[in-house]
Amino acid sequence: MKATEGADPFGTARLRRGVLDAWGAGPARFREDANAEEDLALGGYRDRLVVELAQNAADAAARAKTPGRLRLTLHPAAPGDPDARCVLAAANTGAPLDATGVESLSTLRASAKREGHESAVGRFGVGFAAVLAVSDEPAVLGRHGGVRWSLAEAREMARQAAVGSPGLGDELRRRDGHVPLLRLPLPAEGSAPEGYDTVVVLPLRDGTAEDLVARLLAAVDDALLLTLPGLDEIVIETPDGTRTLSRSQHGPYTHIDDSARGLNRWRTVLHHGPIEPALLADRPVEERLRPRWVG
Repeated sequence: MKATEGADPFGTARLRRGVLDAWGAGPARFREDANAEEDLALGGYRDRLVVELAQNAADAAARAKTPGRLRLTLHPAAPGDPDARCVLAAANTGAPLDATGVESLSTLRASAKREGHESAVGRFGVGFAAVLAVSDEPAVLGRHGGVRWSLAEAREMARQAAVGSPGLGDELRRRDGHVPLLRLPLPAEGSAPEGYDTVVVLPLRDGTAEDLVARLLAAVDDALLLTLPGLDEIVIETPDGTRTLSRSQHGPYTHIDDSARGLNRWRTVLHHGPIEPALLADRPVEERLRPRWVG
């Protein structure tokens, strides 16, 4: 998955250089980034992995104005190889990976979802940090290359940056070498599977991560398609078999056809409207740029 030497279509070297320079010049910046990533990965986003992957898929479909499809495939570890790991691959249709998206994924608390994409569900791009609950080597591959992250390589880059920055060295020792790896993207080669535009590849860290992913995949139900109208289909593939959930509209009713659990008919109500400017006066800029509510 590593890119050919010199290939960096999304400019990840520039992003890494800027982050490492900032950490070396001001170790407090490293501490802020590390705290933010840790809060997201170990806090409220830990059990939201599948939801966040689905939200990203729905948003990509909305941006491309195309039907949204998501395929979640849990690949078992290769038998006979003690170092082999299970891999979760989440492939989706929609707007492909681009340089703006890469920068968003690697910029904590920032997002590529701005004006013109009011239908986007995700907020501020922080949801991608959910992948860190299960993987130390996430990657995103699109039509024209990809991007990856590596905890081991991020540690080494931070260690080298700390050679000329005693303060950064102190921070690394205080955290036992843990670094905010999403801030240090690397180029990757590969592409999404046939019929899809982007794939998130997550080599699972250990048995605990495998158990979490298995539980989250088993918990997928009608609610995911009902709350993400940008998605029409979710396919879940595990060693136990394949399950497909599809959404279709029939007048005022939404049908969710689950190949494992049968057909359910739902009637939903959607309300939306503007938010009073006074209520947003003291809110962050990103919130003020989206002055509408949906419920």
